[in-house]
Amino acid sequence: MIFTHPACLDHDPGPGHPECRERLEAVLEALNDPRFAAIPRREAPRAGRAQLAAAHAEALIAALEANAPRTGRIRIDADTAMSPASLEAALRAAGAVCAAVDAVVAGPMRRAFCAVRPPGHHATRATAMGFCLFNSVAVGARHAQRAYGFSRIAVVDFDVHHGNGTQDVFWDDPAVLYASSHQSPLYPGTGRPEERGGAGKVVNAVLPPGSGSVAFREAWREVVLPALHAFAPELVLVSAGFDAHRLDPLANLDLGAADYVWVTQQLVDLADRHARGRLVSALEGGYSLTALRESTRAHCAALFGA
Repeated sequence: MIFTHPACLDHDPGPGHPECRERLEAVLEALNDPRFAAIPRREAPRAGRAQLAAAHAEALIAALEANAPRTGRIRIDADTAMSPASLEAALRAAGAVCAAVDAVVAGPMRRAFCAVRPPGHHATRATAMGFCLFNSVAVGARHAQRAYGFSRIAVVDFDVHHGNGTQDVFWDDPAVLYASSHQSPLYPGTGRPEERGGAGKVVNAVLPPGSGSVAFREAWREVVLPALHAFAPELVLVSAGFDAHRLDPLANLDLGAADYVWVTQQLVDLADRHARGRLVSALEGGYSLTALRESTRAHCAALFGA
């Protein structure tokens, strides 16, 4: 199942910003591949206030609502801005993940992809940052806990940047394992291996600049996947950033489409073995349009068995 919404195209951080509407257009173009024609499409709802508040401080939610501009833009930090359409886009992005969780729990389809923006994994409990307003995957995980009582949820992040926001939200939660592979040094400067979480449920696999396929897969085989299988999640949520691709302008790893096929297959196997197949993936980063098209096709082909 694929969730998206036209509002996600209209978020506009400003001229020349790498997190542009063309990113989502490239992803949607990739999803128009005939291989995905039979995958049901759903319009993402807005996340509700209670869903947001389960992952974010009330002050952050209120500030984004109050400061959303009617014209022009407001700048949250050097990288993050809101236009008149941004709040709606962020609400739909978070709502997409919650609706996808509902869908894979209800069945019969057990896998979903959320083609949404803005991204979310840098948004902490109390701070919007790094192109991100609400942390959509974190909101979806909290929704899964509250709506269905899951006691073991894996949030898996292969974006090239560390998901500091997701780590912050779940730092003390023994019911959520956050596992990330990412380039370091790189923004936001977090995600060292010794960052294990207050509940010991954080796993960070660090890749130096220039790492390629061999190092990436080794980190997953030796660090990330053993921890995930030991945790035996009842639900798998994926922060699917494609900016570790060799064409990406914002990072220096050297992955290709075959690596996204491989890692997605590992996560599908994880979900099949432990979570009755329940897996929800949501778009995070990726700033080469060519790489986004290629990587989205690769990821979704492996995700849906297309």
